[in-house]
Amino acid sequence: MAERQDAHDPGFEVAGQLGSAVAGAASRPVRIADAGEVRVGTASWTDPTMTARGVFYPDDATTAEERLRHYATQFPLVEVDATYYALPREQQAKLWVERTPDDFLFDVKAHALMTGQPSELKRLPKDMRESLPEELQAKGRIYGKDLPPDVYDEVWDSFKRGVEPLKAAGKLGAVFLQFPRWVFPSNEAREQILDAKQRLGEIPLTVEFRHGSWFNEKNAERTLRFLGDNQIPYVMVDEPQGFKSSVPPVAAVTSPDLAVFRFHGRRSDTWEKPNIPPNERFRYLYDEDELADWAPRIAEAARTAKQTHALMNNCSGNYGTTNAQQLAELLKQYQGYA
Repeated sequence: MAERQDAHDPGFEVAGQLGSAVAGAASRPVRIADAGEVRVGTASWTDPTMTARGVFYPDDATTAEERLRHYATQFPLVEVDATYYALPREQQAKLWVERTPDDFLFDVKAHALMTGQPSELKRLPKDMRESLPEELQAKGRIYGKDLPPDVYDEVWDSFKRGVEPLKAAGKLGAVFLQFPRWVFPSNEAREQILDAKQRLGEIPLTVEFRHGSWFNEKNAERTLRFLGDNQIPYVMVDEPQGFKSSVPPVAAVTSPDLAVFRFHGRRSDTWEKPNIPPNERFRYLYDEDELADWAPRIAEAARTAKQTHALMNNCSGNYGTTNAQQLAELLKQYQGYA
């Protein structure tokens, strides 16, 4: 695919040069003066545009193990998105534990069925599929609300078993509950969030909304009060504005334990287009001024929460890794030494 040549999509060669200038900046958490630490990472380490030769990984890093081991030398945090599509497997999580340093963390996205989104039936474990009523087995996609209660319970239990090796090793940052655009502020939605918290138990969770109505004039205060009262971290986002679904860039810490920032890029022409692969939807390279606007807000969050995570979701080629390194470098102006 031909690379668009503009300020926010200059191509992977240019982005790589920018990343080289701050190489190693994000390899360790940044300790903010008189505050907590900030971990910076990306929302993927396996996107095909990222693993392509000469983009981010050394030429000799050709296996999944070698890539994760290399990634973990550059960043102390990563987000696992694959668990949104398929329930995590304990054996895979054990391998992630073995292949990363002791202080490395994984933030894990909740499975689609856990947040009111559809899942392809074929992606569910065979025994779970076979336990469904025949009319559901005949469907291509299903929603959690359509499942028998015992099967829905098993989705959650299976997810928890899958991430247990990360939790046991102290490498599970949080489970990300990302609610779709059709989940609006309502008592039902808030009950769904509380149900998720109860189901996850000791596993920390965060909440990201995908519709701006959660933060309109009517609902913003109530949304933050609800999350704060229940000490559920709100995922603060940077994303394209101007759509009905656009969530504004609100910086609010709603838990003393964790603050999370996710950067989706600002590419508006693909933001709501259907059937766009993630590496095109989020294909956007932030410039330093845009990142610099967020740096003080991230540093301030670290003065409130014990841990702060900043994740670049613009994982097209090396755009996310470059921006993560640049952001970590900017945060060092707020650095203190424990």
